[in-house]
This record gives sequence, structure tokens and C-alpha cells, in this order.
Amino acid sequence: MSLTELSAGFIPLVDAAPLIVAQEIGFAREEGLDLVLRKAASWSALRDHLALGQVDAAHMLAPVPVAAALGLGGVARPLEALSLLSVNGNVIGVSVEMASRMRAAGHDFGFDDARAAGTALMAASERQIRIGVPFPFSMHAELVYHWLNAIGVAAPQSVSVRTVPPPLMAKAMEAGEIDAFCVGEPWGSIAVENGVGELLLPGAAIWSFAPEKVLATRQGWAEEHRDLAFRLIRALWRAGRWLDSIDNRLIATELLSRPDYLNLPPIVLERALTGQIVVSSRGETRKVENFVEFHRGVAGFPWRSQAVWIATRLAARTGLDRAEAAAAARAVFRSDLYREALQGTGADLPGASEKLEGAIADPTAVASQSGTLILPRNQFFDGTIFDPYDIS
Repeated sequence: MSLTELSAGFIPLVDAAPLIVAQEIGFAREEGLDLVLRKAASWSALRDHLALGQVDAAHMLAPVPVAAALGLGGVARPLEALSLLSVNGNVIGVSVEMASRMRAAGHDFGFDDARAAGTALMAASERQIRIGVPFPFSMHAELVYHWLNAIGVAAPQSVSVRTVPPPLMAKAMEAGEIDAFCVGEPWGSIAVENGVGELLLPGAAIWSFAPEKVLATRQGWAEEHRDLAFRLIRALWRAGRWLDSIDNRLIATELLSRPDYLNLPPIVLERALTGQIVVSSRGETRKVENFVEFHRGVAGFPWRSQAVWIATRLAARTGLDRAEAAAAARAVFRSDLYREALQGTGADLPGASEKLEGAIADPTAVASQSGTLILPRNQFFDGTIFDPYDIS
């Protein structure tokens, strides 16, 4: 079979797994694709590589294409999200010094109570807290801001938020440059392995089904290369479905650990993929259900309501018109192309492209293309419900 070469950029993170699995297990080949995976050092570098046409597609932070549509960040060309690559997968960590003060004050590092963890963190802070996030336009930043504001801490105004590439997060903490971080795995676990940090919360404790990474392309690329784009979407959907099996996730740890990808011990990568998170150098372990999702609950579906949530938050902080930002964001998450690409695969997709975010307390049946689809719990820890049609 003659294969079409397609270049895709990625950051060395566990949630790059769908791209790596698609190439290594053969789902890309089944679609006639040869994925050339190119590792980038930072999110700004990867975004620019994509915008300038140095790669065809990229593993990208969900807010980046939305920010670009709002004219934020100085992107050379607008971007689109053809699918989600992952849901959840982040951790919040603190320095060992901060953890010691929190434990002395009685915090148990239970890893599930966002309100108690945030309150304990702020009480233990002896100065304005410095929090590392991988990029200004990231779900990491949005989760931190939502978390702190919900417990009465004005964010980002009253905290110091610093941009640190994921592979450098543990080094920044070791150097005393940050007191806490929110980062994708395995880089939180590396801080624990290096003895410089302890893990306080999974991102899912703040928002239980948060869109994390997307498959991003330049605006118009998918329309111009429709067949190629659809083949890529299908290959990644199959990779996500394969990753839904715990046995396959253990195989995936070996793939991701290779030098061309994350170049880290499989045992560290296994924590995120199994949800068995080691939170301290003493070996304390917390089990997190659905720590990172690639397929379950239509995790790959690019809900336009997710894009609107991101856009309205960015607009509120930057003084943009919220309604105009929402309209621009809806055009970025291409649920229309995703549906079309997956026709004939057996994928059961929702009938709607938007929903109330944060409104699903328990697994809930919704209308779908083949009848009924079960959506998993989707809640913010503080009870927030976001209506994408009520932008006031």
C-alpha cells in the first residue's frame, strides 16, 4: 500500500498517546497514512510550527485555537480543532516545603477535595503564591483560575502565574521559581520522583470532564485536504478506542517511553494511564477514576460548548465582547467535520453539538445518531453550570 506522509507535532506528554498509538499500532497505516511525529520543546514553538506550515497537524492545548480566533497570542494564522485528543490528565502539585506546611496544618492530601486543597494551599502560603502553568492559553490556567476564584481568591490578579514548559516544571520547582504548578502528566510525577514536589489534586477534581488537548490544524486545511483530514480523524478515533482498554494502556506505556517520544521509564507513564497516582516521595498512592480519557463518553468529540466556555473566560479577562467571542469560538471546534469523518465507523455521536457544561451529575442518556448515548459525569467542583446560549 502506498502511504501518504503527514507531519504532526507533539509535546512529550501522556496525552499525546493517540498520535503515537495511531502510528505505532497501525491505525494510521490502515487509513493509508504515514504519520511523521515531530517533538516540540514548548507550546509556543509547536503553535508557531503549525501556524507557519512546518507541520500539517498538532497535538495542541484546547484553548490555543480559540485564543487565536479571538486575536490573542499573536498567531500567524487562525487554527481549528478537528477533534479532541484527550479529556483530563492534569495534576496540581506543590513544593515539598509548601506540602510540609500544609500537612502540619492538618491537610491530608486526599487528592479529591478541591475546596479543602485550595483553602489549605492559600493558608500555607507565606507570600503571593507563584504557580507554574505550561502556557497562558491552556486548560491548566483555566482550571487554576476557576479553582481559586471559586474559593474566594481573585485569580489571576492576586497570584503570580508563570509560564513553564511541561518538561521543565520539576526543574523550576527545584530552583525555587514556583511554589505550585498545574501540568499534564508525566511531568507532575517527575517532580515527585525527583523529590521536589507533592501532588495535591488531579485536574478532574476541579472539572470532571475538561477538554484538554485537541487535534489542531490551520484554518481551512481540512476543507482543502478533506480526504486526508478525515483519514487522520478516523485513525485517531481508532487509537483512542484502543486506549480505552486497560491492557492496551499498559502496552502504550512501552510505546510512549521510547526515546523518540517521552523517553521516560514506563513505570512513571503507567501511573497516569492507570489512574494510580503516586502523590509523594513516600510512595503514597491515590486511585483516580477516569484520570485521563481518550474515548469513553465520546471524549474525542469537539463540543462547541467547550469552545464557548473557553472563549467567554478569555474574553472576560481581556476585555473582549463575550458574545462575539462565543460566536468566533463556535466556528473553531469542527464538530461538523468530525461527524462526517466518522460516518460508517460505528461511532455513536451525540445529536447536538452543544450542551450545558457542568450539568451532568451522574451518567446520563442523551440522543445520539444511533439512538441513545451515555455521557459521563460532567461537573465543576463548585456546582457551576455553564449555558453556552446564555452569554450575558
